[in-house]
Amino acid sequence: MSVNQARNLRRNSTAAEKFLWSRLRNKKIADLRFRRQHPIGDRIVDFFCVEAKLAIELDGSGHNRHCGQTEDLDRELELYEGGVRLLRFWNHEVFDNLDGVIDAIIYAIDPEKSRWHSPQPADPHLNPLPQGEDTAAVHRKKQARF
Repeated sequence: MSVNQARNLRRNSTAAEKFLWSRLRNKKIADLRFRRQHPIGDRIVDFFCVEAKLAIELDGSGHNRHCGQTEDLDRELELYEGGVRLLRFWNHEVFDNLDGVIDAIIYAIDPEKSRWHSPQPADPHLNPLPQGEDTAAVHRKKQARF
C-alpha cells in the first residue's frame, strides 16, 4: 500500500475512527504516540503504536461476512509474523463503550497502567503468619501446649 492511499484513508476516516482518534492522538494514552492509517508492509492498519508494536483495527458490518473474516485472519497472521500485535474492536464498541476500548488498549500495552490491573498481594498465602513469626516458632508453640 502506498503512502498516498494511507493519506486518502486518513482524509476519509469513518465516524468510529474519528471518535477513537480523538482519544489516541497527542500521546493521550499512556504517553504513547499512535499513528492513524499507518502502512505496514502491503497493509494499512487503522491505528499503530510503534513503541508497543500494537495495531488497532476497527471493524464495521462488512467484517461480519465470511470473506471479510478470512481476510482479517490473513492480515492478523501477517502482522503477527512481523512482530505486531493486533487488537480489533467493532465500531459500535467505540461508540457504546469508548472507555472500555481505551482500557483494553492500555491493558494490551501495559497491564499495570490499566484500570483492570489488580496488584498482587504482598503475601499470596491465604492465611499469612503474624508479622515476625516463622513456621518453626509456630510449631514449637503447638508442641508446648500438648
